[in-house]
Amino acid sequence: MINVAFVCLGNICRSPMAELVFANMIKERGLSSSFCVSSFGTSDEEEGNPIYPPVKRTLIMHGIAGNHTAKQLSLKDVINNDYILVMDGRNLLNVMHLTGGKYSEKVFKLCSFTDNPRDVADPWYTRDFEQAFADVEDGCKAFLEFILREKAELINYNNTH
Repeated sequence: MINVAFVCLGNICRSPMAELVFANMIKERGLSSSFCVSSFGTSDEEEGNPIYPPVKRTLIMHGIAGNHTAKQLSLKDVINNDYILVMDGRNLLNVMHLTGGKYSEKVFKLCSFTDNPRDVADPWYTRDFEQAFADVEDGCKAFLEFILREKAELINYNNTH
């Protein structure tokens, strides 16, 4: 089982979008049993809130359904996940602050796996939910390809047992 956590600031826009996009990708490929996917925010300001309605509408327009309730990232969450995929440099710094700099080997910007490394712009501020979706989708596809190369034996084992 590969544990993946997506992280943004409030856990109502980018990280739940990434969680649902990635979960949909692995489901379409028959890999759901090999992954545990979650998302968190570095802040507690949105804790308990649902996905931001424009994000939910954007996901539905792309054929992706799902619900989510915002929760704050804890040190235990970092420890218990194999990959912590943050949306931007600020999220990266917040995670490093939370961990005291430990566990950096498992913390990556989501779009660092793409051919065009970048931050996923926050649609809360940009209001461009389609661009956020495109960045998230690009990052998730590239990350999945990375995992399929790096963890092929584990995934094959999970799918045959």
